[in-house]
Formats: sequence, structure tokens, C-alpha cells
Amino acid sequence: MGILDGRLQIEASAASGIEAVVKRELSALGYSPSGANYGRIRFNGDFKDVLRANIFLRTANRVRIVLAEFDARTFDALFDQTNAIRWKDILPMNAAITVNAKSIKSKLFSVRSIQSIVKKAIVSAMQRDYNISRVSENGVTYEIEAAIIEDKATLTLDTSGDGLHKRGYRTYLGDAPLRETLASAMIQLSVWKPDRPFIDPFCGSGTIPVEAALIGLNIASGMNRGFACERFDGAPDIRSEVQQEAEQLINRNVKLHISGFDINPDAIRLALKHAERAGVKDYIHLQTADARTLSSKRPRGVIVTNPPYGERLMEKREAEALYREFGEVCKAMPDWCVYAITSNNAFEKYFGKKADKVRKLYNSQLECNFYQYLAPLPKRADDTL
Repeated sequence: MGILDGRLQIEASAASGIEAVVKRELSALGYSPSGANYGRIRFNGDFKDVLRANIFLRTANRVRIVLAEFDARTFDALFDQTNAIRWKDILPMNAAITVNAKSIKSKLFSVRSIQSIVKKAIVSAMQRDYNISRVSENGVTYEIEAAIIEDKATLTLDTSGDGLHKRGYRTYLGDAPLRETLASAMIQLSVWKPDRPFIDPFCGSGTIPVEAALIGLNIASGMNRGFACERFDGAPDIRSEVQQEAEQLINRNVKLHISGFDINPDAIRLALKHAERAGVKDYIHLQTADARTLSSKRPRGVIVTNPPYGERLMEKREAEALYREFGEVCKAMPDWCVYAITSNNAFEKYFGKKADKVRKLYNSQLECNFYQYLAPLPKRADDTL
């Protein structure tokens, strides 16, 4: 019996700051997720659950199968414990094996050495168990991660392949692109619901509006791409079953009011291509427009945006002047909530208002703040009496 035939301990990884969002998504899918440990959230399931997690999770980076955990304070211990695993139950004889590693607060801190030792231990075990002189490695790729955290080694098998931010619709990249997983997390951290108006006034190549439409229509983020686990030796052929589940959950009858604006017409052209590839073009209004002229006749909407930071796209002073003018525009829309991510720590000063909440998030490797401004609650009729 191979590893894919039984119960599994599954791990979803999340970027710093959005672990709680991934946890909520897992709970909504019917799982009982653990607490987050260095961005890793675990749950139990089988191969179908591995595939479901890859297809449905909007904010996770990757989905992995936990293979083993053990103390590893020396390289000898790392080799021996790795070598003792029955890799024959996990990897086919000709598996192309790649090993990635990370080390946090551990005696074994050389990532290259960890990778080398783990790879040697796996190959040695396969030679022993398969009774072969060499592993040809001309088959399907299996990516093993060796994470040593506080002297405990965790070996996992990646099931995603490309990172889950690669939905398949964004084939053209504009300047300073925002990862799809982060865009989705920002939306889910906001108060937006599909019945409320939604605007991204600095939409660039359209990632935030497209992700909002996918959420609003309940389109699974990974249903239009493949995953590494589908190519594994002995993997059950259940993609059509999970795909059918995803298709049945789509609600195209919902009426969405999602808009994306950008001053750059080339960015809007990219956004239109991405919206079309994602199958949501008919549900988003995309237009070339200056954020400093933003207005809306619709009440109680939500703005979620990734304005220029002043690091690559614009000079810092220009960005800060833009924040000031953006703040003035938002003052004229007092019943709208505003959510903005930026690496500029003085955003509140230039925007002209202290945020109700600030959350630290990472745009790729860049540390940013997610500023959250809530609109006043609507008055009830009896409040005026």
C-alpha cells in the first residue's frame, strides 16, 4: 500500500499575517485545522482532501503531505532518521528527487548541507529497498522539503507544484504585481461581501478585482490548473470528481458591482485580458481613470487597493502626495470602508487619518502594512427619534 492510499497528515503553508485566513478557509471546507506553527497549518484527510485543498484554498502558498517528524540536532541523526523511512512506499524507483530545506532556530543551520544530507539518505534508502545500484531519476519530479525548526525536522512532500498563487489567468505581468493569494487575503480580511460595491482605484493588471470576482461568484481558485500530486505514481484519478464539486458551487446569478481603475491604459488592457482568462470579464468594470477623481453613486462600498509605494514605480515624494490626494477623495466617500497595503510607514500621516486597524503583511519579501479604515455603521431609524 502506497502513502496516497491511506489517511494523511496534510499541511497548508501560509504567508506571515494571513494564517488566520487560511484557517478559516480550511474550516469552511469541512476540516479541523490546527493552530499555525511558523506559517504551517495542519489537518487530516486522504488524497481527495489533498486535491480539494489545492483547488479550493485561495490564500495558502502550498499544500504538503507530512512524511515524518524527528529530532535532528546532528547531521548523523538527520541522515539516519531520513534513511529509516520506507521511501519505497512514497517514491517510485525512477523518481526525480529534489530537496528544499529551511532552518529556523536550530543547530543545523546550513540549508545546503541539510539538502545534501537528506537527498543522500533518500537515495540510499531507495537503493536498499528497491535493491538497485542507482536511482535513475528520469521519472516524475517529487519535491521533498526538510524543515528544521527548533531542532525538530519535518519532512514533507509538496503536492502543489507551482505555488498556489499561480491560478493560470495571469500570463501577463504589469509593474509591481501583487500575488493572487495576497490579493485574496486582503479581500477576505475586509468587510466586503458580494452584495456590496467594490473598487480598486489602483488596480494595475487587475489582480484584486479579478480575485474579488472569483470570491463573489464562488469560483474555486485552482480549478483551471494542474498540480504535482496528480502526476504521482499511483495517484487516484479523482480530479473530475473534485472538479465537478467546484463547478456545482459556482454561482453566476449573483449581481456584482466590482470596478477597477488605473491611470495607465496599458495596465487596464492587461487587466481586461486577465479578467477574460479568469472567466469573470462580464462581472468587472475596468476603466482607465485617475484615482484622484474617484467617486461613486453607490453607498456603503469597500475599497481594497495596492497603491504605488514609492520604491520602484514612483519617487517616494510623488507617492506620498498621491496618498494625500487619495485621502481627500476618500473623505468625500465617508460611508465607504478603505483597505490599503503599502510599505510606506507614513501612509496614515499623508492619507490624513489614523487607521482603525493595521496588520503586517508581506508582498513577496517586502514587509508592508495593511491599513484598515472602517466606515461608521448606518443609523437605524429609531436613532433619529
